Amino acid sequence: RSPAASLQALEDHYSPSRWSPRLDRDTIIDAHLAVTAAGTERARAGAQTLLHVPYGNGDREKLDIYFPMDPSETFPALVYIHGGYWQCLSKDDSGFAAPPLVSRGVAVVAVGYDIAPKGRCCPAEAAAACTAPCPPTLPFVLCSGHMDAMVLQVRRSLVFLAEQYPRIRGIYLCGHSAGAHLAAMVLSTDWTEFQVVPDIKGAVLVSGVYDLEPLLHTYVNDALNMSREVAQRNSPMRHVPLAVPAACEVLVAVAQHDSPEFRRQSQEYSQALRATGWSVSLLDLAGMDHFDVIEKLSEDSYVLTQVGRRAVPRR
Repeated sequence: RSPAASLQALEDHYSPSRWSPRLDRDTIIDAHLAVTAAGTERARAGAQTLLHVPYGNGDREKLDIYFPMDPSETFPALVYIHGGYWQCLSKDDSGFAAPPLVSRGVAVVAVGYDIAPKGRCCPAEAAAACTAPCPPTLPFVLCSGHMDAMVLQVRRSLVFLAEQYPRIRGIYLCGHSAGAHLAAMVLSTDWTEFQVVPDIKGAVLVSGVYDLEPLLHTYVNDALNMSREVAQRNSPMRHVPLAVPAACEVLVAVAQHDSPEFRRQSQEYSQALRATGWSVSLLDLAGMDHFDVIEKLSEDSYVLTQVGRRAVPRR
């Protein structure tokens, strides 16, 4: 096979819209945006909310919090991290999964973070133009939309929740696609850098990408502009920590109609977690594609909704 053919095959495998049997690739993404936006509007209308809560100074460094309808003195929270290939969607499309959970005493938090191509990795001499925080361990300034910055923002959002909402008893992560990648990066966090350890009890990772290197030579990287070093540093597959005795339980979910590459990545990441002592399950969702596998979390009867609800005990 020629290099050009191999590259095209790789691009196809990392183009989720090509693999759905429901809708053609030109309409499925628009349909997905419509479903998640409408679901979020319904969720906001039916729940007690705090919207646009800032956890940092950036425009997108905000949270939407959907409180339980019948909160006990303390309550668990499911933290939802949206997908969109790190380039689109927002927390404003991310509340659709709230109704089945808030009705049972669980808060839902939708996390906003900067997306590409708004920013890039700036040389140090451009520091004056950059407002994003930069960890001292990194040899450059982090600007919004850079992969390192996105990972740091999601980590910081959890530190904020832990510090500002002591009524939250147990955090459960849920991420879809790029959001599953960011949630998996949270699991690899060395929290000593933050002086706060969020009480993460579980994670539901849906149709994620856990090794970023295959994306380097695809259209996905046109906006992200990742170097190999950045891709490696932010690949959960390369940073699987040893599980500690109280480590959270992880559910890795993948759709039947995800591409072979997405399915491979889910299988290999779940195996890597298991090999280092994590409690992990792999759920292969029959009949689902990359988009409805997460959209249906708004439905009480959906198997992933039921599994997720069992994973997030109210008491």
